[in-house]
Amino acid sequence: MFLEKIKNGLNQNQPLFIGEETAMRSAVLIPLVQVEGEWHVLFEVRSLTMRKQPGDISFPGGRIDPTDASPMDAAIRETHEELGIDQSAIHVLGQMSVFIPTSSLVVYPFVATIDHHQTYSFNPDEVKETFTIPVQWLLDHKPYVHMVPVQPMPMEDFPYDKIVNGSDYQWRARMMEEWFYDYEQYTIWGLTARILKHFIETISNQIAPSSTKENER
Repeated sequence: MFLEKIKNGLNQNQPLFIGEETAMRSAVLIPLVQVEGEWHVLFEVRSLTMRKQPGDISFPGGRIDPTDASPMDAAIRETHEELGIDQSAIHVLGQMSVFIPTSSLVVYPFVATIDHHQTYSFNPDEVKETFTIPVQWLLDHKPYVHMVPVQPMPMEDFPYDKIVNGSDYQWRARMMEEWFYDYEQYTIWGLTARILKHFIETISNQIAPSSTKENER
């Protein structure tokens, strides 16, 4: 009976990873738009007045609110709020793998098309400008990487007396990949580049060289 209860507990719906319930949960949208018959990815340049990451290039998205029915709904809502796009003009194609950059942050990425006839007016408090990059260009141009060493730095009150070797404990450093795309005057890096790279790798085996110019969805 005891083991049966444990088994039942394990068969319950569980978080995606340990700590998901307390992590900051965000959702982003990779918007696909048609420009002169060719599919492009739409990007935002964050407003220079933003408190966090002013001037960085990003996808529309943000924190998942308690009122959002799902991460997908949050991505659509944020896209509407930031770019002024009618939610009815956003057509989600699917969800990508969840990105966990740190144990305190999880990002749920979605891919969607935006009706090519849709006109939009972005929120200047959040968005400085928008631009697009052809999907085919992204398929043809690999990003480059720089490695960033990350070393744990315990706080002064860390209980070294509780662990073997105490203050001589050898903390394991790790190397963090930072990917970069350079397109015209824009540089995409950080979280946006990691998600973009995964998206392009995911579709690269499915798309023929000329298929991005087709009008079908």
